[in-house]
Amino acid sequence: MPRMTINERPVEFDLDPDMPLLYALREAANLTGTKSCGGGDCVGACMVLVDGTALRSCRITLAEAEGRLITTIEGLSRDRSHPLQQAMVAEQAIQCGYCTPGIVMAGAALLQRNSAPSKEEVEAALSNLCRCGVYPRLVRAVQRAGRVIQRRESISAAPAPGIEAADAAQRVPALRALPEAEAPE
Repeated sequence: MPRMTINERPVEFDLDPDMPLLYALREAANLTGTKSCGGGDCVGACMVLVDGTALRSCRITLAEAEGRLITTIEGLSRDRSHPLQQAMVAEQAIQCGYCTPGIVMAGAALLQRNSAPSKEEVEAALSNLCRCGVYPRLVRAVQRAGRVIQRRESISAAPAPGIEAADAAQRVPALRALPEAEAPE
């Protein structure tokens, strides 16, 4: 039974270790912000952070995720206060929303490494496919978030989500919370 930490919470999945992380997150953990991308013909909608690196969760098995730190869009900021989430709203870089979680995760990973990325660095980091074609706004949003991180700019906050994470959570038999003492290192 693969153990890992998801959104700062140690968990153990009672699932096949060869199952893609994507399906465990969506179906067993009820973390549906990570979008299903087609299982290999990936457009980046399934992007999560694995030990701080943006990776496509459809291409990682539970066995490969064993012992690692996984961050999903839900864990990036529960109240949508992450600078990139705020900048995406401020720059109107969200259209249909399908690709948005993956783009935010890829952009957040970039900003962890480099809070002042060039246009070319943003474009290289955001390899996600956005059918709505908001690419210029995405670049502006990532760069603006970098300025917020550097404390050179501020953004008026976007509204908080309408539901608390605790209220949205469901008991899922395939997922068990582990006591802190049993958490993977």
